Amino acid sequence: MITLFLGLLFVAFKSLDLPDINAVSHYRPLQATEILDRNGKVMERIFIENRTVLPLAQMPPLLAKAFVAAEDGRFYDHPGLDFWSVFRALINNVKEGRRSQGGSTITQQVARSLLLSPEKTYLRKVKEAIIAWRIDKLLTKDEILYVYLNQIYLGDGAYGVEAASHVYFDKHVSELTLGEMAILAGLPQAPSRYSPLDHLESAQQRQRYVLNRMAEDGYITADEARLAFVFPIQFKQRENGARVNNGYFVQLVRKQAEADLGVSLNYAGARIFTTFDPAMQLAATSAVRRGVMASLVRSSGQVLKAENEGKKEVPQGALVSFEACTGQVRALVGGLDFAASPFDRATQGRRSAGSAFKPLIYAAALENGWRPDSMILDAPLSIRGHGGKQWQPKNYSGEFHGATSLAEALAHSLNVVTVKLLQKVGVDKVRALAKSCGIAEPITADLSLALGATGVSLMEITGAYTPFVCDGRFVPPVLITRIEDGEGTIMMKNKAESHQVLEPKVAEDMQRMLAAVISEGTGKRAGGLPGLSGGKTGTTDDNHDAWFVGFTRELITGVWMGYDQNTSLGKEESGGRATAPIWLDFMRQAK
Repeated sequence: MITLFLGLLFVAFKSLDLPDINAVSHYRPLQATEILDRNGKVMERIFIENRTVLPLAQMPPLLAKAFVAAEDGRFYDHPGLDFWSVFRALINNVKEGRRSQGGSTITQQVARSLLLSPEKTYLRKVKEAIIAWRIDKLLTKDEILYVYLNQIYLGDGAYGVEAASHVYFDKHVSELTLGEMAILAGLPQAPSRYSPLDHLESAQQRQRYVLNRMAEDGYITADEARLAFVFPIQFKQRENGARVNNGYFVQLVRKQAEADLGVSLNYAGARIFTTFDPAMQLAATSAVRRGVMASLVRSSGQVLKAENEGKKEVPQGALVSFEACTGQVRALVGGLDFAASPFDRATQGRRSAGSAFKPLIYAAALENGWRPDSMILDAPLSIRGHGGKQWQPKNYSGEFHGATSLAEALAHSLNVVTVKLLQKVGVDKVRALAKSCGIAEPITADLSLALGATGVSLMEITGAYTPFVCDGRFVPPVLITRIEDGEGTIMMKNKAESHQVLEPKVAEDMQRMLAAVISEGTGKRAGGLPGLSGGKTGTTDDNHDAWFVGFTRELITGVWMGYDQNTSLGKEESGGRATAPIWLDFMRQAK
């Protein structure tokens, strides 16, 4: 008889089809990938489940106690099941005629979250109870808390206390106050009902309950509970990111990181440390928007408003700024509004560079024995092109200046002198220098290159100016400094590898020549900064594109403005008038 009973009991147990609990002891959940700015602040989280796993040692000791007090006061005493709580819940359910209370322990919640479906049936409760008892035998109480605090859903898409801390308070869990811990500990019972972002009064009532329970259980004093309840809490405001407009930077980082890691960031669970400076990005965003608005007012009397986003003919602007000689990208604006148009005009757009390309021609000349005071005759020029057609380049002003030094020709962006200089230096040498400075193929292979008739991205042309500031060394742009896995192990570390492309003396001469562009040439509207500053304007045919790329000793910054439809910005909207003021506006704000 006993054998029969045990056999029936074994068959009944097997019929429950209980899952393997090793998944609990080898806890490896999906985690969010975090993209951090240069200050270590999370700027974006990418995930299937928004979770960051932390060891208990990195959580405030009172945080676990707050959850224990709120969810399972006898957690440290029972074997995974609290029979008194189950009995009390059963009585209440019978009275109300429905399953309104579950009486689940923290261990049962772990079992349900990791191993069982969320359906509310008595069979599932039996399974849950057995699994919880087995988990309690397998793990220590601290190990169970570790899993629970990282696994529990806390509303607003946040799994675990670290993700919830960012969602509700915009800070790491280690920085939480007692009152904030109580807010989080009050969420598991009903995350949406007690969300402080949507139902603050209900969240505060639940917070009071948690603090009182903590005081009753001896984790804090009554005075500490009262002070924590009245202490003001700053909740994170829900934002769409439009004010800072950092989506272009995040998009580029994501693409680069996925290429480096070989896996989607949804599954990587990594921490990506970037060069992004939020204060400089805000300055860049506001400067570009002000500059585009000013251009619209000048060219057509329109004012850029939010309503314009739906219109077809709205000019766009882009800006990228590097820290000089490290290549670290501090700000990147790829358009007026990432939400409205994620196409990145700073890196994906390739437009004719115009006169912004000319410094590379003059640098190649100086590398090949020319000097800033070398003279070339600025006079009418006729060149036989393909098919016997004559090409007669003109200066922007339509005037000629006779014998002109290279320094004067660059300062005033004289086209004819530059074409003659390219003839003498050789197109191949200029193209080779451009490639060594980060300009990607195809690069125009004829004399129209003197007028910037080659497609470049703003990132490329801005990076090409680094040798002028950095003693002749080209430094490629850097967005990611390192990538770590969830345990802090470095997966990738980025070291900017510069290489010499110009002689230091040539770089010094170019620096002076480009400073003259601002002090006396086409870039006068970029003047006014203390200390060294230099740069170059660029304007393409019919004012389709306006450029300004310039530098100080600290920063190298490029600005572009144009229509996506490649139509004219307006008769007077040159690089000197449209984009040089944006550059100056940004550089004055940049710290």
